[in-house]
Amino acid sequence: MNTNTSMVTEFLLVGFSHLADLQGLLFSVFLTIYLLTVAGNFLIVVLVSTDAALQSPMYFFLRVLWTLEMGYTSVTVPLLLHHLLTGQCHISRSGCALQMFFFLFFGATECCLLAAMAYDRYAAICEPLRYPLLLSHRMCLQLTGSAWACGVLVGLGHTCFIFSLPFCGPNAIPHFFCEIQPVLQLVYGDTSLNELQIILAASLIILCPFGLILGSYGRILVTIFWIPSAVGRRKAFSTCSSHLIVVSLFYGTAIFIYIRPKASYDPITDTLVSLFYAVVTPILNPIIYSLRNTEVKAALKRTMQKMVPMEI
Repeated sequence: MNTNTSMVTEFLLVGFSHLADLQGLLFSVFLTIYLLTVAGNFLIVVLVSTDAALQSPMYFFLRVLWTLEMGYTSVTVPLLLHHLLTGQCHISRSGCALQMFFFLFFGATECCLLAAMAYDRYAAICEPLRYPLLLSHRMCLQLTGSAWACGVLVGLGHTCFIFSLPFCGPNAIPHFFCEIQPVLQLVYGDTSLNELQIILAASLIILCPFGLILGSYGRILVTIFWIPSAVGRRKAFSTCSSHLIVVSLFYGTAIFIYIRPKASYDPITDTLVSLFYAVVTPILNPIIYSLRNTEVKAALKRTMQKMVPMEI
């Protein structure tokens, strides 16, 4: 057994330390984005939960999605803000493992949840008469529970695997959080087999749900094509457009980050892409669904009317 595997007890998150003159500006920008993300997702969750008109399975899944987004961004941004404010960029080995677990947990759960949401749209458009049966409350709970369970397994599997490898050399992670590929760069020795195992596992958890989404939307497009009226086709497609945008943003960045060899890893490019899906995307999703969803806008209008006193 290698006695040096525990030599590295803490890591240095390089992140944006090279932008020393912009630390204050970056702190202000990321703090603003984070507060808007948490507040926006929380308020939308409360709105959808309390409005009687928004109790369909689609909004059940959306509440879970927006809750995931709050957790997703909270795993990385608060620590980033601490590093920008104090200049102390160290993180313990156990803290790094914990951050990696929760980031993978929320990400994998969202992968599966987006597939469940695609099935919901398939059932609503292709099987409207059986929709209440196919997407009963019990089925929604089972699909959501399966997504959470998958997230736990993926998070634990990857984290335990990565941190069982020997770290006994450099400890500077060229990233602003403990992402898999940058951490793997620091593993001592030949990691080609480990890299292949990680890519295969990531491909399974990313491409399988993505394949289900493509299959669901393939059936949806065929059904929409046979709708006789143009108005009906537009109405059916409009219920899917927001989900398609979110799927494109999420899976596009996930495939770019995880399903490629370590040799193609570029610290600057990958940090920017990670910044987009870890910080920017969580604030975009509620905006996308709110602006493109007439029911959410109507519920928001009703809530505002209740809050504003009626004129005498």
